[in-house]
Amino acid sequence: MENSEMKTAETIVFIDDDQDTLNLLSKFFENRGYRTFVYLDALQAFEDISTEKIKCNVIVTDLCMPNISGIEFTKNLKELNFIIPIILITATKKVETALEAIQAGAYDFVLKPIHFPQLHLSVEMALHLGRIEQDNHTLKTVIKLQESPISVDGVVGKSSAIREVLDLAKRVSSSRANVLITGDSGTGKEVIAKAIHSLGSRKQEPFIAINCSAIPENLLESELFGHAKGAFTGATDKKVGLFEEAGNGTLFLDEIGDLSLQLQAKLLRVLQERRIRRVGENQDRPIHARIISATHRNLQDEVRGMTFREDLFYRLNVIPIWIPPLRDRKEDILPLADFFLKKFSVLNGYSHKKFSKESLATLLDYPWPGNVRELENSIERALVLSEGSLVHIGNLIPLNVNQFKHKVTCGPLTFNFRGGTASERVLSVEEVINQYVSYVLELNNGVKEKTAKDLNIDRKTLYRRLREIEDAASSVQ
Repeated sequence: MENSEMKTAETIVFIDDDQDTLNLLSKFFENRGYRTFVYLDALQAFEDISTEKIKCNVIVTDLCMPNISGIEFTKNLKELNFIIPIILITATKKVETALEAIQAGAYDFVLKPIHFPQLHLSVEMALHLGRIEQDNHTLKTVIKLQESPISVDGVVGKSSAIREVLDLAKRVSSSRANVLITGDSGTGKEVIAKAIHSLGSRKQEPFIAINCSAIPENLLESELFGHAKGAFTGATDKKVGLFEEAGNGTLFLDEIGDLSLQLQAKLLRVLQERRIRRVGENQDRPIHARIISATHRNLQDEVRGMTFREDLFYRLNVIPIWIPPLRDRKEDILPLADFFLKKFSVLNGYSHKKFSKESLATLLDYPWPGNVRELENSIERALVLSEGSLVHIGNLIPLNVNQFKHKVTCGPLTFNFRGGTASERVLSVEEVINQYVSYVLELNNGVKEKTAKDLNIDRKTLYRRLREIEDAASSVQ
């Protein structure tokens, strides 16, 4: 039973078989800005908490209850891995009872008659502990996903598309075959490369990544292959290249499509012979690293355009993995958004926040042209801009949200409800209908009978509508 409508982050559950005690407790803490739930039945409280029917930050329960003791309540909740601090209240002063309560997982043990300021202090300390434990849990998740080896279960996403990608990554992880990962910018190509590395036999070896488009061409060769001392101006000492640095691990070549033709030829030789030669040396050195490459470009088009070597393409594309854009795997948007919100809450020292219903709908509707990278940046910005405990629609993608909220997509057709950027005129219902009729007619290659059937209208109505469309087009001309 909820005793307050207050919207606060700190919620306390009180459990006691005495209604007068519950009334005193709830009134005392509500007057100090807390939200409270009170229960006479401990089993009902346990069911509501364990099934997350209600969510709370701390639990205060009597030790001696008719159905279940406070110690049993604590043990059972801890067995379900709940990290909610529990404070037990009892009239007994036995040390053994206090020890048993603490061993069961209780945070504190308060004696009757209740000294309310003391209980208030205990609740404040328990809330502080709960926040620390929650932050530690979230931070461990962040570290696991970003700094520790990634497992299939560690990649955020539940769509069938991303599961298929991860299944393929797992199957090829222990092979030596070259892998080419393709997909739009920001889809997470490096994340999948790390997953392949950490799922295979090389997971204890180095994972070395380089963005081929981020380094000037005259320096990239030295970065990849290394150089001898004095090989060129500024080479004051010898340098080990990334192929050697990767050792028996993995070398990830991101944006491989941006390599110059000259470097493509040298890379092809390395892949064929499994040997490299440092700049300024005559000695060949064997390499053992596995090669994973990635690009947002269509390399087959690049081959046809003579900007990428065909023989190198086939060397790299032994195992192709394509990552769909985020707009095509909407099931991943909310899990990713929730993860990023928790991640940045911890990293920026904010209390935990949630998305409003409207902001969740906005996240799902937005097409995310920048994919996961854009989503991550938008969530961080929204967290910083938000006030209170909720992230609202106004905090999300402020520059873009007005551009897409006037559009509706139906299959491959997008209706723009604005008549033009200059006038910002809103289209009438008739104009929108005419757009859709023209779309279906085009979809059916001009066959009017099938178009009328698809639109569930008779042919006369369709002919009349088409004449109106032609008249409207003539008047514009």
